Amino acid sequence: MSDADASNIVIDKGQSKLSDLWTKEDYWAIWLGLAIIVAAIFLFLVNPPADYRQKIDKANAVMAAEAQRAPFKTIAWYKAQDDKSRIRARDSAMGKAIAGIMKTPQGWVSNPMDSLVLSKADADAKAAANADKAASSKAAAESAMAAAVAAEKAAGDAAFADASLNADAQAKIAQWRAAAAKAKSAADKAKSSPFNLMTSLPLIMVAASLLFAIGMKAMGRDVPRFLLGFVGVFAVACLAFMMGQQSTMKYWGVGAEAWAIIIGMVIANTVGTPRWIHPALQVEFFIKTGLVLLGAEVLFDKIVAIGVPGIFMTWVGTPIVLIGTYIFGQRVLRLHSKTLNMVICADMSVCGTSAAIATAAACRAKKEELTLAIGLSLVFTAIMMIAMPAFIKAVDMPQVLAGAWMGGTIDATGAVAAAGAFLGETALHVAATIKMIQNVLIGVVAFGVAVYWCTRVECSAGKTASVADIWHRFPKFVLGFLGVSIMFSIISGSLGPDMGQALLDQGAIRGLTSPARNWFFCLAFAAIGLETNFRELAHYLQGGKALALYVVGQTFNLVMALTLAYIMFYVLFPEITAKI
Repeated sequence: MSDADASNIVIDKGQSKLSDLWTKEDYWAIWLGLAIIVAAIFLFLVNPPADYRQKIDKANAVMAAEAQRAPFKTIAWYKAQDDKSRIRARDSAMGKAIAGIMKTPQGWVSNPMDSLVLSKADADAKAAANADKAASSKAAAESAMAAAVAAEKAAGDAAFADASLNADAQAKIAQWRAAAAKAKSAADKAKSSPFNLMTSLPLIMVAASLLFAIGMKAMGRDVPRFLLGFVGVFAVACLAFMMGQQSTMKYWGVGAEAWAIIIGMVIANTVGTPRWIHPALQVEFFIKTGLVLLGAEVLFDKIVAIGVPGIFMTWVGTPIVLIGTYIFGQRVLRLHSKTLNMVICADMSVCGTSAAIATAAACRAKKEELTLAIGLSLVFTAIMMIAMPAFIKAVDMPQVLAGAWMGGTIDATGAVAAAGAFLGETALHVAATIKMIQNVLIGVVAFGVAVYWCTRVECSAGKTASVADIWHRFPKFVLGFLGVSIMFSIISGSLGPDMGQALLDQGAIRGLTSPARNWFFCLAFAAIGLETNFRELAHYLQGGKALALYVVGQTFNLVMALTLAYIMFYVLFPEITAKI
């Protein structure tokens, strides 16, 4: 074998080549994602400030002493915890510079330009308008603090032996925490700072376009036409971010993802998507790279921290919902397309768009089917993130149960966090962790679907699927997602929970990988809208079967998640729930 032949070795019966590593989209999604990961590690994890560890050790010493002194979390305990939470690598000079470049359009009420430019005069006026509310919120927090101090002192004077005094102290401290959170939010609004995204947005556009252009060049595609078209896709994404930040849209949960598809579809189905934009409609390339980055947010130590209840609830309940709904779609609704059925089921049961993309790649679904599944997901996500917290408050559901229920049913990770925040810190923590655990299933589901399609759906008489067939169908970018998850989990474990929070979660992830993922996802949704024709979707909407499948599946999901959450957190493992 010559050297030339050796450089292009054919593997798995001609289905894969060594050259796929630098000529195929799935692999380029991995390489680009890893490039951003390496940059994040270099910027935020190498040579951290020495005082980080000292501040963390001091706060931990206070928390340990308070845990020994009282049978509940005291005021001093919470203050020490707050001190730790303020240690964030992204607050460094470099972190703030990156945040300024990666920033998306900001909130606005009636003037869209307020999301792009805020002068110093307008920032001062905005701060002054919020000053009275900030002052009243601060006064309320101070009053709640005084009441908490008095209640804690009364409990301490009784040597923490009086259960009623302990309970009163806990209640007063909880009220202080809620009031302090409101005061902080009001204070942040009163500290409004000027910004001008008209300078930073072009920078992120150029950086993102050149990043993807590297992969486009290696894959033999027309780079100049891609770069030109990228300007149009980026413009739609920016407009989507603007609309998602409008106050009424934020209230109803209609975010940038939904607006990107809506705006793109309006353009595509009215004036038509300009031909010069078409080379940049790289839906899968954008979102696959974003999914590789999503792996950085799936950390095994956080998964283990919530214990068996969360793992069992998601890793057992989710497959049951997925398989049960798929069978329902085939045998009861008799959907004409198995791929549409599978993509909707994965989208609804696992984690929304991310699972839909991975599953669509595994079963080779049509782009119209993927678009329909994502559209249904975004609509129901917006409804559920408003309706579920309202229902939970109405029935006074415990926060742990509420968080687990929302984390296991609301599709998008961002929507889960927003819904959890409506209820409180505990609900937010549990909901976000449950969703993180569920995100691990992206790779498992993609592999399972690839195996099922090769062995059951597309197998022909007298032919059995080989490992090569399954490998060829399996979406390779999922390996990047899993690899990044493992890498960051190892780093997080080596740093420990506190330094991991300061450097990884509040540094590499929130400082770079997560903002980049948000941009890539929005670009993908904009591209989906721009290449979608309503006439192409009409065929899949006939008879309402797709909608019925999603409604029935999500109803089953809601019941299953709530039942398993209650059994696991309140019947089998109440001691774990008590520690959350």
